[in-house]
Amino acid sequence: MSQAPTSGTPEDFDVVILGAGINGAGLFRDLCEQGVRCLIVDKGDYGSGTSAAPSRLIHGGIKYLETGEFGLVRQSTLERNLLLRNAPHAVHPLPTIIPIFSWTKGAWAALRTLFGSTTAPRSRGAAIVKIGMAMYDMYGARHRVMPRHTFYGKGRALQEMPALTPRIVAAGRYYDAWIARPERLVFELVADGLAAMPRSMALNDTTLKAVDGDVLHIQGFDGATHAVRPRIVVNAAGPWIDTVNAALGAPSRLIGGTKGSHILLDHDELVRMLDGRMIYFEADDGRICLVYDYLGRALVGSTDIPAANPDTVRCDDEEIDYLLASLSALLPKLSFSRAQIVYAYSGIRPLPASDATNPGLISRDHSAPVDEAAGGRGFPIVSLVGGKWTTFRGFAEEVADMVLGRLGRDRQVSTQSLPIGGGRDFPASDGARQDWVDGIARKTGLAPERVGALLSRYGTTAAVFAVTEAQQGDARLPDSADYSLAEIGHIVRHEHVRHLADIVMRRTTLAVCGTLTMRDLEAIADIAAAALGWSDATRASEVADLSARLTRDNHMRLSAAG
Repeated sequence: MSQAPTSGTPEDFDVVILGAGINGAGLFRDLCEQGVRCLIVDKGDYGSGTSAAPSRLIHGGIKYLETGEFGLVRQSTLERNLLLRNAPHAVHPLPTIIPIFSWTKGAWAALRTLFGSTTAPRSRGAAIVKIGMAMYDMYGARHRVMPRHTFYGKGRALQEMPALTPRIVAAGRYYDAWIARPERLVFELVADGLAAMPRSMALNDTTLKAVDGDVLHIQGFDGATHAVRPRIVVNAAGPWIDTVNAALGAPSRLIGGTKGSHILLDHDELVRMLDGRMIYFEADDGRICLVYDYLGRALVGSTDIPAANPDTVRCDDEEIDYLLASLSALLPKLSFSRAQIVYAYSGIRPLPASDATNPGLISRDHSAPVDEAAGGRGFPIVSLVGGKWTTFRGFAEEVADMVLGRLGRDRQVSTQSLPIGGGRDFPASDGARQDWVDGIARKTGLAPERVGALLSRYGTTAAVFAVTEAQQGDARLPDSADYSLAEIGHIVRHEHVRHLADIVMRRTTLAVCGTLTMRDLEAIADIAAAALGWSDATRASEVADLSARLTRDNHMRLSAAG
């Protein structure tokens, strides 16, 4: 676990990264691999802000074709393919169905949008979709790991998905990807960086308190204040970028975010019909929505609403009504209700500041403007603006190369083929996977089924979890019985846990999948209190605060038992 810098004399770092979301964590790993001494800090947990509120897709950005962002599509499809190779424990192929409601509609609108219109209607007919999928295949050719698209008529579409509205005229199928545990991948990037450069440091639950010339004063999770002297500061605070720049003495207006909300449904009939596929569909108002099987739940998204305050964002009742109504129009033979919701979440996309009236037309590309050292501030500030989950590695590479140039260093390691966390030495075939599972099962005495479950959850770092469980026993949580007490204990002791929310909302999928109960929460709190030295009052406060938050912000119903 990283230790905070010592008090007193400022401690020197090549780079200080403020914000440990996916962009900050990706850059931290890249720079550490080059031998750069970095400090990354976050006021919350790693990946606890915008990075914890995506559609959980690793996609090439097929809809960016219609806004003419071909370079972004080219980069996104490449990075998607690389993530499928470098993080196979977390990122998986996702067959995607596009229902089509007309043959020719939208052609002129698409051309107007391509040439800069901000008022073109969003309806897309079969001709536009077919051209888009062909272009998507072309851009995704580098390091291709998935099949090309197919296009078929109404009869086959309704045969494969009988619940679809009969208003469709055809359907297309293409392939993107989804990420099972995005928050864990953020932590794995940080952990990989620390392993590559042990003199680097990573601190969560840590805040910037003051700036004094070329020195930053930060307050750690223990309440102590420490001084650090960076050569370069990277502002990776996402929707908080302008707030952080103001605190650094460099006011800016770089971010103009939009709010995206999602809900997860307990809907077995829908999950069976999806059969591992996503439906990427046009709602009645022209907005693009989606639904797919996420770990046994139906994940539905997303809204796209201008929003400014990331600290108060939540999934509103109006958004829930919109998502349920859009699903009902797409799948009229199925029933949808609020009672099926097991979890809801919302976040602000840190998009570039824009005057566009249609949020869907704001660029999803990224940039890294630099505010040079000035006045009493002795360091330049690089702000990571925009970007998205899929392109974090490429964005990090671009910024790392710029930072290395400023530091007078050369790149030592490419991250293009560098595995992430549990993706290292991940078995590439079903046979190799079974051999890996059988080997760990023989070594630990655990059942192969249990080892396989751990491998799916943690990748090859499952070996450490399996040894821990073999040593400490396989007693399980009271209701979420697929998690063991030893597994939770290992997470608490070795994964920079500060709060109960770090465990249930980011290191595991207990919250997002809606399996968590109050009995589980109490059992996890007992483990955390023993490992972290919490007092009875702290333990009680952690349980009360988190249960209230999950109920208020995430629409969870925490039952006493499963």
